[in-house]
Amino acid sequence: MAFIVKEKPFSKKWLINYGLIIIGTFILAAGFVFFITPYMIVPGGVYGISIVIHYLTKGILSFAPDGFPVGLMGLILNIPLTILGIKILGPRFGVKTIIGFVLTSFFMDALTWWWGEQPLVENDPLLSSIFGGVLVGFGLGLIFKSKASSGGSDIIAMIFAKYTHLPVGQLIIYVDSVIVLVGLIAFGDWRIPLYSWIVIFVTGKVVDGIMQGISYDKTLFIISDKYQEIRDKIIDDLDRGGTFISGTGMYKGAEKTIIFTVVNRRELAVLEEFIHKTDPHAFLTVMDANEILGEGFRSIKEKLAD
Repeated sequence: MAFIVKEKPFSKKWLINYGLIIIGTFILAAGFVFFITPYMIVPGGVYGISIVIHYLTKGILSFAPDGFPVGLMGLILNIPLTILGIKILGPRFGVKTIIGFVLTSFFMDALTWWWGEQPLVENDPLLSSIFGGVLVGFGLGLIFKSKASSGGSDIIAMIFAKYTHLPVGQLIIYVDSVIVLVGLIAFGDWRIPLYSWIVIFVTGKVVDGIMQGISYDKTLFIISDKYQEIRDKIIDDLDRGGTFISGTGMYKGAEKTIIFTVVNRRELAVLEEFIHKTDPHAFLTVMDANEILGEGFRSIKEKLAD
């Protein structure tokens, strides 16, 4: 999680970031209300704990006979966690993060009041897990792009990371998994953690897609004795660049020239056909390029300006 980034109030960037927070928190809340909460799915985080508390308090509290509100419970949990995080970790949690979890809690309870607790898709928890994960991931992705945070289990993981020196990402998985198991213990249904892990998986993939962008570009490593001809094809025909990397073959110890380049899917098909005709014995490695920044693609400046 980044340290606080100061922005000029009411500047274009300020308005975009707060717009992303508002839209992101609404979509995040909708994912819970329409798909996740009605099926008692517990996808980690403070709202996973809140869902457990919500169902366990049904019919117990006189002021909340339908169970303690999920959004309000999430807010109650987030406030002390944020204070604790600031005390232990320092000023990493700006106003945008606080506004983010306040709005999420508000939208959750407002949508629940308007919609009720019935799922949007009846009798299909699997489909609800998938689409709930998509909405939650999309909402979180927009929040993260505004340089804010979801708080909650992220803060717990960061505190543990400070004292254990384990990676924060790994600790977030541990924390969320424990919360998922709490749902299993509370409800006694093995389907709940299984659906919950589906939500967590889909959410993570969607967040990655939002943060890195969806790219059809391919990264290529080409090993061929005809590297000069292939180089000419890449430069002159495809109008792409690349890099020669010197290497040594493991089998015979022969010196090799490796071509590193990035192309799109259409260019990949053209280049593969050319390589096949030029050097049928060439060795080619093709990998998905999740994010390409630099000349000929999206610039780093454009990314940082988002």
